[in-house]
Amino acid sequence: MQDDPKTLVSTDWLAAHLKDPDLRVLDASWYLPDSGRNARAEYATGHIPGARFFDIDEIADQRSPLPHMAPPPEKFISRLRAMGIGDGHQVVIYDGAGLLSAPRVWWTFRLMGKTDVAVLDGGLPKWRAEGREIEDMDPIVRDRHMTVQRQAGLVKDVTQVAAASKLGDWEIVDARSPARFRGEVAEPRPGLRAGHIPGSKNVFYQDLLNANGTMKDVATLRAAFEAAGVDLAKPVISSCGSGITAAILDLALERIGHRSHAVYDGSWAEWGMYGDLKVVKG
Repeated sequence: MQDDPKTLVSTDWLAAHLKDPDLRVLDASWYLPDSGRNARAEYATGHIPGARFFDIDEIADQRSPLPHMAPPPEKFISRLRAMGIGDGHQVVIYDGAGLLSAPRVWWTFRLMGKTDVAVLDGGLPKWRAEGREIEDMDPIVRDRHMTVQRQAGLVKDVTQVAAASKLGDWEIVDARSPARFRGEVAEPRPGLRAGHIPGSKNVFYQDLLNANGTMKDVATLRAAFEAAGVDLAKPVISSCGSGITAAILDLALERIGHRSHAVYDGSWAEWGMYGDLKVVKG
């Protein structure tokens, strides 16, 4: 894998740069409610040295009834400054699943105009498996000035997705499992219809990952999108259950050199809720 401090870096890269004065590490672990795992408690037990905990459900737009929608810029700034993260920092984000929720926070930084940010390939499981250093104490933080410039083109709302579905000018790519995409199983969130957005394609996020939680190589990523019938000459909207794993697709698209892609923030938690939006099964 080729290290890129704007998309994906290896555990070797992070270990070599861990003491850099302008490097900041974030633990962005997040799990579904039925997983039996507590991300914050696991962080307190052990994390990569110097890592701060990024709470995806709290650093969000809590005025919305939808789960963990992207935060307003002012909230993002205040929470990150409190963690001692600001302008001029290189940020590396990891999670406790390997590669699940970290890309969501990578996308959030990019939404705020921050591009010196990368996901740790293989995350905490790979770091631990290699016997690297873990600590359980909170880092000493110093407030750092942060400016943001929200990149509105990196996020899509339900109206924009409905238009894309109708016009076909964007590819809509769904990261959920094939069974959920086809509507063969019930959604994990109660009250949601089963199926997918008309015209959308299915690239299951797990098909982009190796068994050890690292992301597949660029050629294999590209092939996965093409095999699903995605026209990579078009701009792409990534979707999933609630906007978390859609960001894995977004990261993969950036890795393969695709430069026009966005995340449907509401994803199926929103689309599956409204009876006046069309749903396709099969």
